[in-house]
Amino acid sequence: MPTWGSPVLEVEALHVRYGTVAAVREVTIRVGQGEIVTILGRNGAGKTSLLNAVAGLVPRSGSVRFDGHDVVRWPAHRIARAGLVLVPERRRLFPGLSVQDNLRLGLWSDRSDRAWGTRTALVFDLFPVLQQRLDQRAGSLSGGEQQMLTIARALLTAPRMLCADEPSLGLAPKAMDAVFDALQQLNREQGLTVLLSEQRANTTLDLAHRAYEMTRGSARPVSEGHDFRSTYLGGRRELFLRPEPVRPRLEVLR
Repeated sequence: MPTWGSPVLEVEALHVRYGTVAAVREVTIRVGQGEIVTILGRNGAGKTSLLNAVAGLVPRSGSVRFDGHDVVRWPAHRIARAGLVLVPERRRLFPGLSVQDNLRLGLWSDRSDRAWGTRTALVFDLFPVLQQRLDQRAGSLSGGEQQMLTIARALLTAPRMLCADEPSLGLAPKAMDAVFDALQQLNREQGLTVLLSEQRANTTLDLAHRAYEMTRGSARPVSEGHDFRSTYLGGRRELFLRPEPVRPRLEVLR
């Protein structure tokens, strides 16, 4: 079994409740430096609540440690400034603003022209269509282009870790492939750590180094050789983990 990098995210006994409803119950997960880890589960399993809790967007209890710091009581903006950035479900853009203006919102920590030129070089390499659409309203883009814009905006914050909630939701196969290829390229070439929630097991199991299955608010690791049946794959399949993640050559986008 591969030996993963030092932990970037450590979640222990995490709980999220909405009134009397327990959305996340006693969840424990770990994500190592340079890993892609995926959370699999049906709608309503608690995947979005888990990622929102990690990012500080919902009340939670338990332990969340990011980059060695206990962040469970930190507000969302402080967690984002520390380098844990969420790409939310359903492409939360400003549809009336241009592509360029949406991207510039990712540069809230450094609005200089130098930062714009340096940081957009990578995202335009990943998603060249965005460079061609800079003056176009974000709301007029296709679903796939909007997802690319959402990820690009997150990357402009220079994240240490990217959390992506259902990035394939509503995308055509070609657009979905482009999004997943970009995440894999960022991980392989830049060493970006990624926590990904998804329903599309066929694609994400090929992408990820490790996986957790989430059911009714609880999560369990999916081990090598796991019999992962009908809920996701429509039949029997063994999970083969990817090789050990690369060590980052440089800090992402810094």
